[in-house]
Amino acid sequence: MKKTLGLITILLGFSCQSSAQKADKTKDFAVDKTEKEWKAELTPEQYYVLRKEGTERAFSSPLNKNYNPGVYHCAACDTPLFRSEHKFDSGSGWPSFDREIEGNVAFSTDYKIGYARTEEHCATCGGHLGHMFNDGPRKTTGKRHCINGVALKFVPAK
Repeated sequence: MKKTLGLITILLGFSCQSSAQKADKTKDFAVDKTEKEWKAELTPEQYYVLRKEGTERAFSSPLNKNYNPGVYHCAACDTPLFRSEHKFDSGSGWPSFDREIEGNVAFSTDYKIGYARTEEHCATCGGHLGHMFNDGPRKTTGKRHCINGVALKFVPAK
C-alpha cells in the first residue's frame, strides 16, 4: 500500500510539472499567423529560431558586436524589444542586454536541457528570442538577456 501511494505521488508530481510547463507557453499573442505564413515571411534561420525555438551559432550574428545607438526590434513583427544603451559585451557570442523594453518581452520556463531556464519571447508574436540569466552586470540589473541575433532587427537612432 505504501509503495502504491508513493508511486501515485510521484506520478502526480510529474503530471503537475508537465501541465505547468505547458501553461507558460499557451499565451495568446496579438500577431497570430499559420506556420505557412511564418515560413513565407521569415528566412529559414529566422524561422528556426523564432518559430521552432532554435539557437543560432555563437559569434555568428553581426549584431553581437553592434554598438551603434538605436533599438532592437523583433525580426518577425517589428516590436521594439531592447535599447542599445542596455546592450553589453557578455563574451557569450550572442547579443546581450541587461534589461528589456518593459511589456514587450514575455517570459516562460524552459526545461529542454534538464533544468529550468527563463525563456524569452516577443510579447506581440510569441517568437522565441533567447534566455535570461542572472549573471549580467551587477552595477545595473544583474540580468543577462542572451538573445539570438537572427531574431532581432536593428533600427538605428535618427
